[in-house]
Amino acid sequence: MIRAYTITSGKGGVGKTTLTVNLGVSLALLGRKTVILDADIGMANMALILGMDDIPVTLHEVLAGKGDIEDAIYDGPGGVKVVPSGISLQGFQQADPDKLRDVMHKLVDKCEYLLIDAPSGISKEGVVPLSVADEVILVVNPELASMADALKTKILCEVMGGRVYGAILNRAGLEHTEIRSQSVEDVLGVRVIDVVPEDANVRRAAAYKSPCVLKYPQTDASRVFKRIAAQISGIEYRDTGSEQKTESFVDRLARSVFR
Repeated sequence: MIRAYTITSGKGGVGKTTLTVNLGVSLALLGRKTVILDADIGMANMALILGMDDIPVTLHEVLAGKGDIEDAIYDGPGGVKVVPSGISLQGFQQADPDKLRDVMHKLVDKCEYLLIDAPSGISKEGVVPLSVADEVILVVNPELASMADALKTKILCEVMGGRVYGAILNRAGLEHTEIRSQSVEDVLGVRVIDVVPEDANVRRAAAYKSPCVLKYPQTDASRVFKRIAAQISGIEYRDTGSEQKTESFVDRLARSVFR
């Protein structure tokens, strides 16, 4: 039976798409048939993150009636399936967001888990993903503005009849403790699923157009991504250890750039 999770945030720039990609890959690595759908048709960047910016058919073409969803499903890293949106303004203008519901319906028999990367904030394009998913995951940064905007999104979700699974506190520095997580829970009125630490390896992996859980599987953020995936799957997370692979010259160079 498929489980669909919409991953959203109150504002852009909180790391929502990167989290969606890493969580989707983590589920696939657990042997779960997983599809990640970039439903942020106006500000899509999943294709860029995964190096798929030159593919012929995207969600834009499907929503414009110029392509079939079967042709917009691509093999992604780690065994995950990817339905990216286009990055052109023209493609966005031609896309009909009202057709998104039909697209999701056609994906039902193709996976066990569907992760929907929804637009940030409150918009027409974001209504369908909030209302049709089994549960919604809010991504927030440890900042008041981020939490305030996420609260508005949560309220919209509930008005649309959606259910919030919880919130992920992303890019948390060392100073953000359990007390800060409790503050997020108090403000949003939902549980904090987990806390993803600020980790430069996430940016380094992005420079390679690779998910962090594959490029740097034992880094702090990767462990949390995999832990969340295990929780969603209902299985016990087992840390495989802290050993890092020997860094190449290119790896060391990237580390010095993003330090």
